[in-house]
Amino acid sequence: MEKSVSHFVFTLLLLLTFSTTAHTQGFLHADGTRIVNGDGEEIIFRGIGLGGWMLQEGYMLGTRGPQYELEARIEELVGKARKEEFYAAWLANHTRKIDIDSMATWGFNLVRLPMHYKLFTPPIEEEPVPGEITWLDEGFEITDQLLEWCKDNDIYLILDLHAAPGGQGENADISDYDPTKPSLWESQANRTKMIALWRKLAERYADEPMIAAYDIINEPNWGFENHDADPNGCAESQNSVLWQLQQEVTAAIREVDQKHLIVIEGNCWGNNYRGLPDLWDDNLVVSYHKYWNPNDQDAIQHMLQMREDRQVPIWLGETGENSNTWFTNAIALFERNGFGWSWWPLKKLGYNNPLQVNRNPAYRAILDYWKSEGPQPSPDTAFAGLMQLAEDLKLENNQFHPSVVDAMIRQPHSEDAIPFKAHVITAGTTTIIYPTDFDMGPHGMAYSDMEVENTTGKPGGQRWNLGSAYRNDGVDIEASEDDMSNGYHVGWTEAGEWLQYTVRVEEAGRYDLTVRTASVDTQGKLQIMANGTPVSPVVSLPDTGGKQQWEATIIEDVPLSAGTNVIRLNIVAGGFNLSYLAFSGPQEDGGE
Repeated sequence: MEKSVSHFVFTLLLLLTFSTTAHTQGFLHADGTRIVNGDGEEIIFRGIGLGGWMLQEGYMLGTRGPQYELEARIEELVGKARKEEFYAAWLANHTRKIDIDSMATWGFNLVRLPMHYKLFTPPIEEEPVPGEITWLDEGFEITDQLLEWCKDNDIYLILDLHAAPGGQGENADISDYDPTKPSLWESQANRTKMIALWRKLAERYADEPMIAAYDIINEPNWGFENHDADPNGCAESQNSVLWQLQQEVTAAIREVDQKHLIVIEGNCWGNNYRGLPDLWDDNLVVSYHKYWNPNDQDAIQHMLQMREDRQVPIWLGETGENSNTWFTNAIALFERNGFGWSWWPLKKLGYNNPLQVNRNPAYRAILDYWKSEGPQPSPDTAFAGLMQLAEDLKLENNQFHPSVVDAMIRQPHSEDAIPFKAHVITAGTTTIIYPTDFDMGPHGMAYSDMEVENTTGKPGGQRWNLGSAYRNDGVDIEASEDDMSNGYHVGWTEAGEWLQYTVRVEEAGRYDLTVRTASVDTQGKLQIMANGTPVSPVVSLPDTGGKQQWEATIIEDVPLSAGTNVIRLNIVAGGFNLSYLAFSGPQEDGGE
């Protein structure tokens, strides 16, 4: 996992043959079913949401629960002053100019900013004068700076109210909802504050064309008609309270800003549009969110019908949390049908996003304590772990996942496999290829595996990488105890699976291939192919007596041509773990 910023920016510049650039010709606006710029050119959003920055959702930090609970647990560990120091570092480090520069380099043209209202205005319970609205500089200053970074990169910015005053849904984590206090829907004061906040934002950014749109409420999920039976509003038939609030927000925005697109969202996490009245503004976009379901035409037909019936642009405002295969198939589906998308998120403590934040040992101790699996760390240890976590938020300290970006930007437009790493077999030396460094490309082109995506409709319903490590493809990878590995090995192998490596061979000849494997109570088999032709017999692998007990098997006289070779490792019988491949030669008596 390369951590060098210059390395991975340079790598993606070389790898990505398809890119998009934002156009700055005037304000974006709705033109029938299209989003266009001032010159009438259609804009397809290709974006990422900055989840976890202004608003923390527990799962992104390796725990659970809404932010207010997380803050309370942190304060219990380290005290209020140190908690505030941690949050200041979090906000400073999570997203910086280098993050936006990198997104633009990778080929994205949009940033979606999930905003927590409390960075702009205090909760109604904390207003110095009840009923009045106080403004806080912090949220506006962060947004101003982000906008400048976006403008520097010719990349659009959408403002998204992710946590509305009081919270907009029973799914508490995504909006920091505290059920002991009035929700957005149970408090006119909260709704008044939300309307005022949007008016304030619109007034501030009215003349900024690189603000693409105002996404006025993220994933409302609230049952109005029968809350006890339908807490998330998925069975709601009218949604009248939701539509009324969005109309009131639109009216407030239009008092100060007649130029910007306004994004509306339905109930049930942005998907229940029942009861939607005639569209009340001629510059609206209808957004919906899509997770964990199939990427076929039927999955999006209801939104295509909405677009046609209402003659309004649609936008997939949030999706992700799946495998690279799912990412590629989803984006290909969206763009084939002429609408844009925004992924979730840019970074978190997890591997299925472009950037992964590390868990340092002291922070792991905190997580263990919170899960009742370890003792309470001392205040100093806990604070050190939190501050190291904040430091590790910086992009140069993240683990970069180039195959995730490749799956989102290049692969929807190309079926070609390309190298994940530069593998060069040099004559007279031993060249190690780690099996985890297989090519980047679609399933069936760069690798083949039995489980490649989650389409169950549930988070975690189908694991594609059973080890949940290193890469986000269907290949199953886990941490390795083999000190000769790169820290990971391929596991859970099954017959019919295969891995592909694009390799440059400096000298033609016959090479010996050492395969290092581990297995217990099973005897695996594999075969090597080069450029579509078998170059080894089917080789039986030893039962080593343990899944972390490693032995080498030598396959002699593997013929390789000079130049580029596409090597494929076919799994004939599975059940073994695979640590590394090592080529040595060519043999002195060998030709091809």
